[in-house]
Amino acid sequence: MFDLVIRHATLPDGRTGIDIGISGEKIVAVEPGLPEAGEATIQARGLLVSPPFVDAHFHMDATLSLGLPRLNRSGTLLEGIQLWSELKPHLTQEAIMERALRYCDWAVARGLLAIRSHVDICDPRLLAVDALLEVKKRVKPYLDLQLVAFPQDGFLRSEGAVKLLKKSLDRGVDVVGGIPHFERTMADGATSVRMLCELAAERGLLVDMHCDETDDPMSRHIETLAAETHRLGMQGRVTGSHLTSMHSMDNYYVSKLIPLIAESGVAAIANPLINITIQGRHDTYPKRRGMTRVPELMAAGIPVAFGHDCVMDPWYSMGSGDMLDVATMALHVGQMTGVEAMRTCFQSVTETPARILHLDGYGIAPGCFADLVVLDAADPVEAIRLKAARLKVLRRGKVVAEGPGGAMALHLPGRPQDVTFHHRSD
Repeated sequence: MFDLVIRHATLPDGRTGIDIGISGEKIVAVEPGLPEAGEATIQARGLLVSPPFVDAHFHMDATLSLGLPRLNRSGTLLEGIQLWSELKPHLTQEAIMERALRYCDWAVARGLLAIRSHVDICDPRLLAVDALLEVKKRVKPYLDLQLVAFPQDGFLRSEGAVKLLKKSLDRGVDVVGGIPHFERTMADGATSVRMLCELAAERGLLVDMHCDETDDPMSRHIETLAAETHRLGMQGRVTGSHLTSMHSMDNYYVSKLIPLIAESGVAAIANPLINITIQGRHDTYPKRRGMTRVPELMAAGIPVAFGHDCVMDPWYSMGSGDMLDVATMALHVGQMTGVEAMRTCFQSVTETPARILHLDGYGIAPGCFADLVVLDAADPVEAIRLKAARLKVLRRGKVVAEGPGGAMALHLPGRPQDVTFHHRSD
């Protein structure tokens, strides 16, 4: 007998009528019509059951700090960076932890059970580092939190950042980060990429760099990142985040760049909510979209994930931790409205970021952890369209969050009593 059986589920790969048998923390059977019962049963009734959402790019040290010390009146990236600099001297470890833990509550309620968060290491006190390392311990039973040592003010530009980044890694931060386009010169940016990749190679760590988050088509640090990845044999361990300069590059250069990225095994993370908001600010019309070349990167076989990046912080006043919001924006901005393209957008907030983060035991197959989300939708495309309610969220085989579906009562003569927003084509 199983501890739990989820009956009659639809899976993201299109299989229907599937039962999922769970014993302890693991999935042990995935097949139609499991004959064995479970001590507990969840009736999916044909609805979508997915592995949990994964946010491949976030800033948890700043989340929910909107209005501190003041609002970002221009809504720009540079004013956001300035605001963060003003806020840092007033931060306390307790306040960072309280906001981060509150956001993790939001995440679990959204079925978001794995987050890669960049943490600013340019504060000599390393308050945010210590705060998020403690948060990581506290949330481990219900959420995987992976931390990136992020030199927000520049690895070479910020005094002491080299030592502080190494100290952060020594304390237990998981991933090496960088921001080469924010260094004083293009040459310094390239040098920072080389130094950071060598550091990661020496320590056997993953790399995730904010790379070319600009409208400048000559910001080409992704080229250096790919070349260093290839030189050091780090294929599959390096990620370039944002890559927004690619939306401004000429096609001839990109025809060389994308194969280089693919050859080097570098993954890409787009942050559509923030990219479409912050980029193109110097344009009148025509106005650039801001997001990197997602369909072209995917067509080359490059893993592309989507990140939320910010929620209610100095850079972005919106957001609620819903990765389906992120997928929706990516779908529209990338004009990814083909059937398979829309399904790929769902994968970019689930399976693909799980691979980029090297998450163990992720998926719906025997031997995987029983981390699952029951969504009020028939398939991944409907989940994106409806930003589907999370009916049940499971972590290691236990329900950690649940809620109602999205039905609304109608009081209209001659019309149905309720509306669910589902649609079945004939």
